[in-house]
Amino acid sequence: MDDGTTPPEAGEPARGGRGGNQRLLKWAMGAAALGAVVIYQSVNPHTVTLPPPTAAVAVPPTAAPPAAGAPAAKSPGAPAAVNTTPSLGRSKPTKIKIPRLRVEAPFTELGLDKAGALEVPPADNPNLVGWFREGPTPGERGAALLVGHVDTTKGPAVFLMVRTLAPGDTVEIARADRTVAVFAVDAVKTYPKNGFPDNEVYADAPDAQLRLITCGGTYNRKTKDYSENIVAFAHLQSSRKA
Repeated sequence: MDDGTTPPEAGEPARGGRGGNQRLLKWAMGAAALGAVVIYQSVNPHTVTLPPPTAAVAVPPTAAPPAAGAPAAKSPGAPAAVNTTPSLGRSKPTKIKIPRLRVEAPFTELGLDKAGALEVPPADNPNLVGWFREGPTPGERGAALLVGHVDTTKGPAVFLMVRTLAPGDTVEIARADRTVAVFAVDAVKTYPKNGFPDNEVYADAPDAQLRLITCGGTYNRKTKDYSENIVAFAHLQSSRKA
């Protein structure tokens, strides 16, 4: 996705570099060979300028994500019934794993920019996922927001293949309290940038849920932006000690 500094406790050191980029490119090409539609548009990454944070996640200043502890509201993207898996206490995420996509990446913390829009991870590290620190932590009651790029000026990025996730796929979040929260994907939805449903994606939830947010659609080199946002909705399935 074109869509912070990271406190030491927010995640592991970024795992960039030539080797990491080569591994990302290999699994991206492998997925394409299996029939996945790759939305990576940066054939020549050096010619691509990333869009500003507001455009990248399409969050109007008047519709910022809810803060932790806000009153609960039904989330249209959540499962129809409240999940019975007990939620966890608050603990910062340290690493994300998406087994089917062969994704493994550290976290950085995100806030809101001056316009009140959700920030995005830095563009110089393709293997980094952002977590909105004012909202729930993954595994805590509510909808935890995670943001990642599909590509950067350095090549394919961590959320490149999020659009190919299917119901039942799992997302594992390692946390600072040495627990691992395991989420099951419920749905993956696509929204036009000019029609991003804040009330659906950012609504509070009665149980522990997750949102993976990235870009999708076609890349417009004139506006330097993608045409759509991709959001994967997931709920807490289980937890275990790390």
